[in-house]
Amino acid sequence: MKIVMAKPGLDGHDRGAKVIARSLRDGGHEVVYTGLRRTPEEISRIVMDEDAKALGLSTLSGAHDVLVPRICELLRETGMGHVMVFLGGIIPERDHESMLSNGVRAIFGPGSRTDEILLFLDEASSRVDSGAPIGVVGEDGWHWN
Repeated sequence: MKIVMAKPGLDGHDRGAKVIARSLRDGGHEVVYTGLRRTPEEISRIVMDEDAKALGLSTLSGAHDVLVPRICELLRETGMGHVMVFLGGIIPERDHESMLSNGVRAIFGPGSRTDEILLFLDEASSRVDSGAPIGVVGEDGWHWN
């Protein structure tokens, strides 16, 4: 699966995103890392240009409540609503439902294991490939719609 990993906004800490990108690559995925300080418009354009199937966003700045909904909105507006968006970083529990309702499919906080992220992507990919219904929050906590 082709995955874009992005760091939206002014957050300048990208060590975690680079670790995840490398783990996804080692797990057999094609990964494009956008680098730091990307705007929502730049991120959605890169996803489109790369014809990515998934978008991983990493944010530690606290701006997720503005940036993530905007990115998801742009993906829908440009016909890329099918792209699976997953989110990592410092996302307070109180903001999880908002992120999920805006289009994020999974949230991975500090301490998440890379095998959890790979499992999520494998499950998401198999659901899409099989045409399985994906409109529920699963027992695994991932948001399938």
